[in-house]
Amino acid sequence: MRLICLADTHNQHHDIPIPEGDILIHAGDCTDGGTRNETSDFLQWLSGQPHKYKILVPGNHDFYFQKPENLKHIPEDIHLLIDKGVEIEGLQFWGSPFTPGIGNWAFSRERGSDIKKHWDLIPKTTDILITHTPPYGILDQIGSGVNLGCEELGKALQIVQPTYHLFGHIHHSSGKLMRSSSQYFNLSILDERFRIMSSPVVLDL
Repeated sequence: MRLICLADTHNQHHDIPIPEGDILIHAGDCTDGGTRNETSDFLQWLSGQPHKYKILVPGNHDFYFQKPENLKHIPEDIHLLIDKGVEIEGLQFWGSPFTPGIGNWAFSRERGSDIKKHWDLIPKTTDILITHTPPYGILDQIGSGVNLGCEELGKALQIVQPTYHLFGHIHHSSGKLMRSSSQYFNLSILDERFRIMSSPVVLDL
């Protein structure tokens, strides 16, 4: 089983070479302004990829997915995970788009109990967790060195302990890290100046 994983493409998906694989995973910020036209273009592109399965978790730029009436327009071959799971060939996936912070962003929640309720939903049987935000202290530093990840998500991961945790959001910290029994991947394709600087991550399971 080959997973092709990326995040933070911000409308530049047409310019990114996508390797062959079985499951194509996007961990959020597929658009920049979250408009209907941007989202429609991305969904058409994603649905048209040859991978047998497609998984999408929205990000803080992806406003279109916040409105329930828009979700009926998602192509049937795309698994949109908003506090939701899917089992694919024996693997348990769980996805959640929420990010910590107060502001006019999509899927934002205040730090503490407000965002914790979303992480409490993650099943302990999760093999591959997909969030938009990183946990606090793991591949979550911006250019100034400040950590912006979610503390409550970090606490939840001590209980869930997925084999893989895939996320994006913090462009500056694209990369991978092994900690305890989990592997962490910041899948951000663009850097902080929105230039394509990374490639999709390929995971062979």
